[in-house]
Amino acid sequence: MGTTDTREYSVSGMTCGHCAASVTEEVSEVAGVESVDVDLQAGRLVVGGTGVDDEAVRAAVQEAGYEVVG
Repeated sequence: MGTTDTREYSVSGMTCGHCAASVTEEVSEVAGVESVDVDLQAGRLVVGGTGVDDEAVRAAVQEAGYEVVG
């Protein structure tokens, strides 16, 4: 088993609890993701897991209707 990695993303367009729930739901389905923490005020997404594919996380955020910036 690998070590758990934590990655942080800036996400644009999230403004409410529903936004956070949508992003959390989509990103949670990415293989290897063990935790998802959304900070609406900061527009930040923190993902924890093992062997998480960065591009898959970005695609999941887009699927939820938002965009990873930076």
